Amino acid sequence: MMKRAVALGIFGTMSFTALAAQERSPDGVWLREDGNARVRIAPCGAEICATNLWIKDTSKGEEVGDRLIMSLDRESDNELTGQAYDPKRKTTYRVTVIVNSDSLITRGCILAGLLCRDVNWTPASGQ
Repeated sequence: MMKRAVALGIFGTMSFTALAAQERSPDGVWLREDGNARVRIAPCGAEICATNLWIKDTSKGEEVGDRLIMSLDRESDNELTGQAYDPKRKTTYRVTVIVNSDSLITRGCILAGLLCRDVNWTPASGQ
C-alpha cells in the first residue's frame, strides 16, 4: 500500500511538472489594454496572423481587418520572437510575444531595435 502511495505521488508530481512546462500559445482573441482593439491571433499558412476584429477609434488609421503577419520562433515555454510584417504600412517590425496564463505582452521594435513599444493584452471573454 505504501509503495502504491509513493508511486502515485511521484506520478502526480511528474504530471504537474510536465503540465507546468507546457508551451503556451498566443492563439486566441485578445483585448488591448487601452480598450481600442480586439484582435484574433491564429495560424495563417506557415505564419501567425494578428487580425483586428474590432477597433474603437479608427482615427489613427487602424481598421477592422488590418493584420500583422508574424514569423516567430519559440525562445522558451512562454516567449516567441521574430518578425511581424504590416502589409498596410509596408513595415517590418522585430517582435517579441510573451504569453502568460492570463495575459499577453507584445513588444514591437523598429530602427534596429532603437524604438520599441510594449502592449499588454487580456483574453477576450466569450471567444
